[in-house]
Amino acid sequence: MAQFTRLEVTHQIYETGLIPIFYHPDLEIAKNIVKACYDGGVRVMEYTNRGDFAHALYAELNRYVIRSLPGMIFGAGTILDGATAALYLQKGANFIVSPVLKDDIAVICNRRKVAWIPGCGSVTEISHAEELGAEFVKIFPAQSVGGPDFIKAVKGPMPWTSFIITGGVTTDEDNLRQWFKAGACCVGMGSHLITKEIIRTKNYDLLQEKTAQVISLIKKIKSNIKPAVS
Repeated sequence: MAQFTRLEVTHQIYETGLIPIFYHPDLEIAKNIVKACYDGGVRVMEYTNRGDFAHALYAELNRYVIRSLPGMIFGAGTILDGATAALYLQKGANFIVSPVLKDDIAVICNRRKVAWIPGCGSVTEISHAEELGAEFVKIFPAQSVGGPDFIKAVKGPMPWTSFIITGGVTTDEDNLRQWFKAGACCVGMGSHLITKEIIRTKNYDLLQEKTAQVISLIKKIKSNIKPAVS
């Protein structure tokens, strides 16, 4: 059962503005990655359903998070169908992220009042996701579907839409500024934050430092963006 309500998840996503995204098959390495991001200030994190027995690893990792990292909202990503969503909900997932928009995922998550974030690449998909009750839509792959200009254009006729951006997001300040200025409320970041080199060298102190820097940058960027006037 989820430890956090979807309202709590929603609030924290808006508050932090960053969701680190990762998968690793080694439980101890995965624990260190989550701990480093947590110590860097992250309170929402996504573990992706990418490898064999990923759901079993997620279950163990989520037990660790609940026991050792108070306030961390741990969710599951790369969920492609309702059956897999149900499996991760049984493991205690606090939110579900998908690269696609599937009605059956919406039904299962809504029934349990668990936050779900569908992947969308068009205005029609975004509108349908919101009809199904999605608080956020994940624009994926964001750079490929039009980049910040796409986000800005959609915000014109649909200013109520809340975007989480994945695909094309880096730790660079100019890159982050472009996304948030265009209208993003949060970004998802994978290998640009949790790099192969950090994992190879097990330099978790560097990951903590990078995470804190990105959160600080996002806070600064968001504080300097003036709200749109209707």
